Amino acid sequence: MATAAAFENLNTAGVEGAQDPESLTEPLLSHQRSRSSISNSTSQVALVGADVCPIESLDYEIAENDFFKEDWRTRGRNQMIQYIFMKWSLCFLIGLIVGLIGFLNNLAVENIAGTKFVVTSNMMLANKFGMAFLSFSIPNLVLTLFASIVTATVAPVAAGSGIPEVKAYLNGVDAPGILSFRTLVIKLSEGLREYVNLDRVVGFKITQLLLTLIIGSISAVSSSLLVGKAGPMVHTGACVASLLGQGGSKKYGLTWKWLRFFKNDRDRRDFVTCGSAAGIAAAFRAPVGGLLFAIEEMASWWRSALLWRAFFTTAIVAILLRAFIDICKSGKCGLFGTGGLIMYDVYSADASYHLADVPLVLLLGVVGGILGSLYNFLLDKVLRIYNFINEKGIAPKIFLACTISILTSCLLFGLPWLASCRPCPSDASEACPTIGRSGNYKKFQCAPGYYNDLASLIFNTNDDAIRNLFSKDTDKEFQHSSMLIFFVTCFSLSVLSYGIVAPAGLFVPAIVTGASYGRFVGMLVGSHSNLNHGLYAVLGAASFLGGSMRMTVSLCVIILELTNNLLLLPMIMLVLLISKTVADAFNGNIYDLIMKAKGFPYLETHVEPYMRQLTVGDVVTAPLQLFHGIEKVGNVVHVLRTTRHNGFPVIDENPLSETPVLYGLILRAHLITLLKKKAFLPTPNPTVNDAFSQFSAVDFAKRGSGNGDKIEDIKLSEEEMEMYVDLHPFANASPYTVVETMSLAKALILFREVGLRHLLVIPKISNGSPVMGILTRHDFMPEHILALNPLLARSRWKRLRIRFPPSLKPF
Repeated sequence: MATAAAFENLNTAGVEGAQDPESLTEPLLSHQRSRSSISNSTSQVALVGADVCPIESLDYEIAENDFFKEDWRTRGRNQMIQYIFMKWSLCFLIGLIVGLIGFLNNLAVENIAGTKFVVTSNMMLANKFGMAFLSFSIPNLVLTLFASIVTATVAPVAAGSGIPEVKAYLNGVDAPGILSFRTLVIKLSEGLREYVNLDRVVGFKITQLLLTLIIGSISAVSSSLLVGKAGPMVHTGACVASLLGQGGSKKYGLTWKWLRFFKNDRDRRDFVTCGSAAGIAAAFRAPVGGLLFAIEEMASWWRSALLWRAFFTTAIVAILLRAFIDICKSGKCGLFGTGGLIMYDVYSADASYHLADVPLVLLLGVVGGILGSLYNFLLDKVLRIYNFINEKGIAPKIFLACTISILTSCLLFGLPWLASCRPCPSDASEACPTIGRSGNYKKFQCAPGYYNDLASLIFNTNDDAIRNLFSKDTDKEFQHSSMLIFFVTCFSLSVLSYGIVAPAGLFVPAIVTGASYGRFVGMLVGSHSNLNHGLYAVLGAASFLGGSMRMTVSLCVIILELTNNLLLLPMIMLVLLISKTVADAFNGNIYDLIMKAKGFPYLETHVEPYMRQLTVGDVVTAPLQLFHGIEKVGNVVHVLRTTRHNGFPVIDENPLSETPVLYGLILRAHLITLLKKKAFLPTPNPTVNDAFSQFSAVDFAKRGSGNGDKIEDIKLSEEEMEMYVDLHPFANASPYTVVETMSLAKALILFREVGLRHLLVIPKISNGSPVMGILTRHDFMPEHILALNPLLARSRWKRLRIRFPPSLKPF
C-alpha cells in the first residue's frame, strides 16, 4: 500500500503556507496544490489502496420527493414483512460466508505455513543449513512477488489493511472499488500473512470464487511477512456484505423483486457494518469483540436495530467456526487441528494478582502508550517514504515488496543464530526440543537435548509465537537478550512490512510486539511480582494495542475472548485506559492517521475548537448552481457537463414577491435519469403530472459497485435541448437547511449525526437568492477552513497535545 493525502483539488489550495504543522498533519502531495484559489469543489481525490481515485459522498439521506412518497404509500404490509425478513436473511448469509472464508483461510495458513516450517526443520536436522535457508526464503519471495504483482495490477484498492477504507465508507465516503468484487478476490487471495494463490480472475460468481479459493490454497505458500489477518478479514467481510446488499444483478439474472429493497446507501451501510463485525469475529473467533469493534471503531451511525442484526451475524460466525474446529480436532484437517484459529486458551487456572502489582501494571500501560504512539509516528513516516517509491510506477512497488520479503527472511532465519542453546527443562510440559512446526522448544541448530529460545519465537508463525509468549509456567524458558531482540525485530518489521503493495493488517503484529514487550518487563521484574510472565505478555499486548489503536472496550473483550479468562478483566481494563490516555497526548490512532494521510474527508466525532468561532456563512463558497422548478433541458445539460456538483437547489418564483423561494434539492443522478428517459415538456407551462406512469422505483435506485450513468453518455437532439423538464416531482422538498449565522461546529454535528451529503445554507434576511450555498463534507475539513481563515492556524483554540520542536522532527 502506498500512502498519500490526495487533497489535490482546489478546496485545499493555499493551506500549505497557512496551516500550523503542529495543529494538522500535513498531507502528502500538498506541494502540488494551487495557491491561487480557495474555492471548494464537491469532488476530491484520495489514495484508495495504492491508487489515487476520485471520491464522492454517499447518499445516506432519504430524498423525500413526491415520487418517493407515492412509492412508499403503495407499499403494503406484506412488503414490509418481506423487507424485514430479507434483512435478517442477508445478515445470516453474511455471517455464514464470512465464517466459511475465515475458516478456509486459517486452514490454509496452518497447513501451508506448517509444511514450510517442517521442511525447513528437516533441512536443519540434516545440517543442510544453506538448503534450509533457501527452502524458507524462496517461497517467501515467490509469494510476496505474486501478491504484489496481483495487487498492483488487478486491484490496488486491496493494498493495506482495508480498515481505514471501510471506516471511511461507513462515515459516508464513496471511493471506487473499496467494496468491489475484484477487491474481495484479492483480499481472499493475499489478505493474510500466509495467503492462498488465486488465478487472476475478475467477475467470478461467489461459488466460483470459493472453489478457486479452496483449489488455490492447496498450492499456496507462506510469505512470512510480519502483517496481520484481521484487517483484510474486516475488508473481506465488508466486501461480502456489500455484494449481498447490491439489490440483485441483471448480469447474473438476480432480479428478484425482494432484492430491490436494498438499492440504497442506507441499507448497504448497515450490511457493511455487520460485515466488518463478522470479519473480526472470524479472524479472532471473538463474536462479542467483533460487535464492539464495529460499534467503537468502524460505525459512524448506530441504532438498536443494527445492534441486534450485527450481534446475530457474529453469532452465526462463532457457531460455524466452533463446528469446524470440533471437526478438525479429530485430526481431519492436517496441521490445522494442532493450531486452529487464533485462540490462546492458556489461562484455564486462576490468575493470581494483588494490589501490590497495580503500580507495575500502571507502568506497563504508560510505557505501552508511549511505544504505541511512537509506532504510529514511525509508521506514518515510513508510509510517506514508501509513497514516493510507489508513485514511480508498478515496478518500484514490486521491487520494494520483494526487498522487504528478502530482509524479513534473512532476519527470521539469521537472528536465531545469535542466541545460545539452552538445555531442555526436566519438567517440560511438551516434547523438548520441538521437531517440526509449532511448540515452545525449537531445536533449530542446537544439539539433541537443547533448544533455541529465540527460534521458538522468531522462526515461527505469528500465532504460534503469541501462543508461546502467552504460555504459563514458562518463566525460565526465554533469555532476556532473546526477548529484547524479538521485540525490536517485531517492532521494526511490522513498521516496514505494512507499506508494501499487498494486503496487510496491523492487529496481529501489534499483539506480537506488545506481548514480547510485556514479557520482557515481566522478566525484568522477576520474583518481585505475583504475576507470571505469560500474564505480563497479555497485559503488554493490551497496552501496545491501546497505545496504537486507541480502542478500549472492544480491545478488552477481544483479548478476553482470545485468552479465555475473565479473571484478567480488571488488569486489562486498567492497562488499556492508561495506555490510551498516554498515547492520546502525542497523536491520533493509527487508522485515523492513515485516513488523513490518504486524503479521506473523514468527519470526526468531535469538532475542532476554532469551529465555534466561525459561522457556516464564513466557509460556504460560491458560485452556486440553481435550477428552476421547470427548467430548460439545454440549461440542465450545460450545468451537468461543466460542473461536478451532485446536488442542485430547485427554486420557484413567488407570485407574491419578487424574491424566489426554495422548493427543494435534486440530485445529479436523478437529473441524468430524467434526461435519459427524456421526460420532457414542449413548453414551460405546468401540465398534469404523469411522472408516476413514466418512472418506477428501480429507475432511481442507487446502483451498487457498478458505475452509474454519466452525462457524457446522454445523446440529445437540438430540438430536445430546447424542451423543458419538470423537476418538482423528483426534487427533495424537505432538504436540511441551516441559517447562515449558525456556528460551524453546530452545523458539523448536524451534518455528521444525520449522515448528510448536502446541507443548504439560507440567508437570515432574504433579499435575493433563497440559498447562499451548499455545505458538503469537504467544507468541514480543516484544510479548507484554514485556507479560508489562515489566522486560525495560529489560534490558541487547538486540541491539547504534546508538541515537539521542529528540530526533533526528521520528516
